[in-house]
Amino acid sequence: MTWPAPVTLVGDHVRLEPLDIAHAEDLKVAAADLGQLWYTSIPTAEGMKAEITRRLGLHDMQPFTLMTPDSTPVGMTTFMHTDEVNRRVEIGSTWIGRAVQRTPLNTEAKLLMLRHAFEVLRCNAVEFRTHRMNSQSRRAIERLGAQLDGILRAHMLMPNGTVRDTAVYSIIAPEWPTVRAHLLHKLNR
Repeated sequence: MTWPAPVTLVGDHVRLEPLDIAHAEDLKVAAADLGQLWYTSIPTAEGMKAEITRRLGLHDMQPFTLMTPDSTPVGMTTFMHTDEVNRRVEIGSTWIGRAVQRTPLNTEAKLLMLRHAFEVLRCNAVEFRTHRMNSQSRRAIERLGAQLDGILRAHMLMPNGTVRDTAVYSIIAPEWPTVRAHLLHKLNR
């Protein structure tokens, strides 16, 4: 059995549905204006179906399509590196289309995923990882209330041949009530 099991999470600003190959065409549109950055990987239009297939094939990943309330696909996110024994998940491999950046969509998506992780899956910790040089992602993770655990130096080889230092953040179960209150406050502003 897969842990966590596929689930749809619904809020006022976002709907997270299990990723499906049927979302590929809309996701191509959402990713079209993002471009490529040397320190992160965003699927290209040509590679979208392959990326969806790759994510669906991984055993330690529960991928989602991020959708607007009217069910238009605008990005992807995942529970990854899932560890049922130790009750841990990572939220990552997230990208969202430019049209919905700086809207409540991503904040609410993280709130829904964190709520599911802590209140349904009973996780001890939820982790976030990003390239040390990805300052936009690091600021977004810190705005959620995650704490920097440390930097894994020379952690992985990137497709462009560079070596990635990975910034590792987490939120632990005792912190969840405060983080939840913070995210709800952000959404209500």
